Amino acid sequence: MAVELKIGDYVAGKKFASLEHDFKGEIEKVYENSVLILIKEFQKADEPIVNEYNHRAVVRKDDAKLIKAAPKPKVVPEKED
Repeated sequence: MAVELKIGDYVAGKKFASLEHDFKGEIEKVYENSVLILIKEFQKADEPIVNEYNHRAVVRKDDAKLIKAAPKPKVVPEKED
């Protein structure tokens, strides 16, 4: 079964379109078959394209490889009055 990607996960994305190298970043939004990645690590040669894309890329879920899962939110117990 495929890994369930979620907001905050750090992933590696494959090169596409004008990007000549793979990149890494954090998932900002999850769609049905793709994810929106905030690009944080990329090759210097791709900098003009990454800037043109506003440091974001929509990538198929199958093309995003999980590097580090987002931390699970802490559950704070409610106080009883």
